[in-house]
Amino acid sequence: MTNSKEELIQKIESAREVLNKSLDEKKQYDEVYQNSILLDTLIEQYIEAGY
Repeated sequence: MTNSKEELIQKIESAREVLNKSLDEKKQYDEVYQNSILLDTLIEQYIEAGY
């Protein structure tokens, strides 16, 4: 599945907000970790796409 640059940016921003919220609300480690993995994966896709 490929995402356009704009779609990836939107997904990255959304994932970052979710991660920040989970950190601010002191959520369980597993939840924070999964949010972090999702954000890392999206950033990796962005870099690999060469944007």
